[in-house]
Amino acid sequence: MEPIMILVLALSVVVGLTLGLLGGGGSILMVPLLTYVAGMDAKQAITTSLFVVGVTSLASLLPHARARNVRWVPGLVFAAASMSGAFLGGLASAAIPGAVLMVAFAVIMLASAGNMIRGRKKGSGAEAKGRSLLMYIPVGLVVGLVTGLVGAGGGFLIVPALVLLAGLQMKHAVGTSLLVISLNSASGMLGHLNSTSVNWPLTLSITAAAIIGSLIGARLTAMVPEKKLRRGFGYFVLVMGVFVLSQELPHPAGLILAIAAAVAALVWVLCTKIPALATICPWRKAPAPLAPAAD
Repeated sequence: MEPIMILVLALSVVVGLTLGLLGGGGSILMVPLLTYVAGMDAKQAITTSLFVVGVTSLASLLPHARARNVRWVPGLVFAAASMSGAFLGGLASAAIPGAVLMVAFAVIMLASAGNMIRGRKKGSGAEAKGRSLLMYIPVGLVVGLVTGLVGAGGGFLIVPALVLLAGLQMKHAVGTSLLVISLNSASGMLGHLNSTSVNWPLTLSITAAAIIGSLIGARLTAMVPEKKLRRGFGYFVLVMGVFVLSQELPHPAGLILAIAAAVAALVWVLCTKIPALATICPWRKAPAPLAPAAD
């Protein structure tokens, strides 16, 4: 086995490990891995990523289903809309240059990194049974388009949507998101197969490595502080997103925009973590002044 193949498989285990540990997020690294390490072109990498992410998410879904962490009705309704969007996104990607898709993917990476660094909102625990399931359709379509276009599982969008729209607890949102991701990925891949070929021996090897990592990650969840791990991984994804931007955009514009994105991300992190900066941060309101004490 060639050294580069060993490296690809080892990194695939790491991607699966983060997926198992975090319940999502790790798949955001699969496209850069396939592009810059395995040497695939952007469109083949996206198609391969959809297969790997879909099968790995399906493997991770099974223990969540046994633990009753999957809410099937909202998950299937959300997935139905997302699958339509993913298929359309896969078809549309054939007309979009690979460099444009990679830039779009870098933007998704930056958004995902921000979500992981900021942390997830907790669900109320009171599931929104009275709400219309129709509200999932527009959100599902958007998430599906993202999945089909750039090959990201979309978990960083799906989990908050399930928490806010369906009122699911975090463990239920994570389990349900794996159902949506697996179905989304299958639909998105079908849209890509019309215009892209797949190296099946390599794809199946990478998938097996990612599944092994996800199963290991699932066993480590009780031993690793999820909040710290997610935040640290978010910073890593942020760096990777900046790297992809610098590689795909024309120079010097790519380098300038990458530096600007890094500076903006640093300022955002400082503003959210240091209360003393609230008065000068453009997107954070300063605390209201205290009312004068009554005489």
